[in-house]
Amino acid sequence: MTLSTPLLAAAPLLAGLLGPALLGAAPGPRQADRPVTTPVHAAEHVRIVEHVAARTSAEQRRVLDYWTPERMARALPIGLLDLVTGDKGLLGGLTGRPATPSTRGMPDEAAAPRAKTRLAASNALRRPRELPVPQEVAASKLPMPRHQAAAGPKATTIGSRWDAGGAVARTTGRVFMTVGGADFVCSASTVRSANRDVVITAGHCVKDGTGQWAANWTFVPGYGTRGQQPYGRYAARRMFVAEPWSREGDDDHDVAMVALATSGGRHVADVVGAQEIAFNAPRGGQAFGFGYPADPPYNGGHLVYCAGRLKDDPYGQTRDQGLGCDMTAGSSGGPWMTSFDVVTGKGTITSLSSFKYSDDPRTMYGPYLGDAAKALFTTAERA
Repeated sequence: MTLSTPLLAAAPLLAGLLGPALLGAAPGPRQADRPVTTPVHAAEHVRIVEHVAARTSAEQRRVLDYWTPERMARALPIGLLDLVTGDKGLLGGLTGRPATPSTRGMPDEAAAPRAKTRLAASNALRRPRELPVPQEVAASKLPMPRHQAAAGPKATTIGSRWDAGGAVARTTGRVFMTVGGADFVCSASTVRSANRDVVITAGHCVKDGTGQWAANWTFVPGYGTRGQQPYGRYAARRMFVAEPWSREGDDDHDVAMVALATSGGRHVADVVGAQEIAFNAPRGGQAFGFGYPADPPYNGGHLVYCAGRLKDDPYGQTRDQGLGCDMTAGSSGGPWMTSFDVVTGKGTITSLSSFKYSDDPRTMYGPYLGDAAKALFTTAERA
């Protein structure tokens, strides 16, 4: 998910950018990098691209050890990736390390009727050309606003703290990763799968579109308000995206499935449970979206939800559906569920948080899970 310009300009989590936790965010020993393309026999004939992450127990331990409390606290929303690590990014200028340019940072001159500008290299920001790229980022961290706290689950809300517990408070978690020498955060959810290891998140939370894969990828289910990790942490062992995302950053395919390593010999689904998932579901209807937004007015320490009716992309640029939601960066990859039971916290995942149009910061868009997403899931649950 990407921010509109006013929100990005006020991003607080660049506080401590000069600190050692961020500048020292090297991925460590190189993780196995074996992209594998596998044919998919589906209606869309989309191919799946695989990345081997932390394969051995030693690599998995190194990844988990990397995430000290200090590094986790300093990790930035993925929406700031290009601002921090691009060829003109702050980190590149401070360290002298050149960064690989990303086409997702360039305007699409051929796009019509609305131009696409990829301000964040790993997210699909859509904004009019005349809006300037922000030059400064505020360095103060804002508290969670009081009005976000909800007395109980609502059928319609653009952003309230989820205090009702239930399965969703365990199955949803924060993702921590390193991209381009800096640390970032996203959201994800466990999914009921044959191997009991699969989580779903946004494609841009595992791979920078046409650019590099994330390193040090770690899922923390049920992340607590003070950084608690009540159900442990799980390193990624294999990551999967559809080829249209890997090849061109196609927003219709901003979906990733990640097969996790076990923690203490236990599969993540055995520890926290898992949500159901559906493909080619009816469009529209009521949905609940969850995530850990980390930009103002949120601070990343609380599970937040949006609820309301889904609608089609009014600009026709994607097959995505929109949900009224003011969640900010950090919520990328968080699950959207239909048939959601507010008492049990269980539902069926039919989409996830992907992007916003900058002139409509109160609507989040999520990809439609069709045949390609189903093939992606099937591949991951066999991993």
